[in-house]
Amino acid sequence: MEKPAYVLEFEKPLRELARDLEALHQNSLEHNLDLSVEVKALEKAIEQTRRDIYSNLTPWQRVQIARHPKRPYALDYVGMLCEGFQELHGDRQYNDDRALIGGTAFFNGEAIMIIAQQKGRDTKENIQRNFGMSQPEGYRKALRLMKTAERFKLPVLSFIDTPGAYPGVESEARHVSEAIAVNLREMAMLRVPSIAVVVGEGGSGGALGIGVTDRVLIFENSYYSVISPEGCAAILWKDRAAAPKAAEALKLNAATLEQLGVVDEVLPEPFGGAQNDPAQAAAALKYALLKHFNDLRALDVETLLSSRYDRYRNLGSYEEAGVVHS
Repeated sequence: MEKPAYVLEFEKPLRELARDLEALHQNSLEHNLDLSVEVKALEKAIEQTRRDIYSNLTPWQRVQIARHPKRPYALDYVGMLCEGFQELHGDRQYNDDRALIGGTAFFNGEAIMIIAQQKGRDTKENIQRNFGMSQPEGYRKALRLMKTAERFKLPVLSFIDTPGAYPGVESEARHVSEAIAVNLREMAMLRVPSIAVVVGEGGSGGALGIGVTDRVLIFENSYYSVISPEGCAAILWKDRAAAPKAAEALKLNAATLEQLGVVDEVLPEPFGGAQNDPAQAAAALKYALLKHFNDLRALDVETLLSSRYDRYRNLGSYEEAGVVHS
C-alpha cells in the first residue's frame, strides 16, 4: 500500500496500519518468512478502517478534506477538462489579481469563458496567489471577463475555491465589498448560460462574487458557507478550537446544501477525496457540466434570466406552522 504524502488528523489510524504492513513486508524479506496470512489480515484491517473512516465523515472532517493541499485546484480541472486555455490578465483599473484567474478555453469543442479562484501548492505560490483570497481587482477582472463572454455569447464556467475575499486594509480601501456587490448584480443579469463549481472551499461573499450562476455544483467533500468554521467558533464560542462544533452547527455538508436548494447537484468523489484520483473526479465533473450546459443552451435568453431570478428568489424559504415564507 502506498503511504500517503499528507495525512489528515483523522486519517492517522490508516497511517499506523500502513506502517505496520510495511514493517511486516520488511520482516518477511529480511528473515525469509512466509507471513502471507498476517499480511492478508492486515490488508483486510486497512480496508475496513478506510471504509469506517470515509463512510462516516463529520462536517469538520469534510472541511479538512476540502482544504487538503493535494486536492485538485481549478487549473488542474481546467487542464483535464479543457483545451487551449488562454489566460487573460488585469482588471483594466488597478492590477492583476493572481488569486482569481480567467480566460477562454474549449470545453468539449465549444468555446467558453473560465473564471476561477486558484490556490498555490507551496508557500511561494500561495503567497503569489494570496492563499486563494481575491482582492477587489480580482472581482473586477472577473466582471470584465464575464462581460466579454456576454459580448461573444460564450457560456461562463466558474471554479470556486476560497476561504473568503481578502479582508486586508488595502483591499477594503479599494472597496472589495462594492466589487463583490457589483458582481452579484451583474451576474444575475448576464445573458449567457453560467455554471459554478465548488471544488474546495466556498467561503462567504468571496465565493459568491463569482457564484451567482444558473447552476451551482459542488463536490461532495467541499463546503459552501456564510463563514468558515473557525470564524463562526471565534464569534459564538470565543474559541477557534470549537471549529468542529461550528462545522456541525453550520451544516457544512454538500448533501444538506442540495436539500435546501443552495446547490443543484452534488458531484461524487473518489473514496477518501478527489486528491486520491483527480482524473476520476474530473470525469464526474465533465459528465455533469455536459448535462447542465446542454440544458441551459436550450433556453432562450428571457427564460434563462427568469429561471435564474426564480432560483435565487426562492432561496431562504422556510415553513412555519404549515405556512411557507420566503
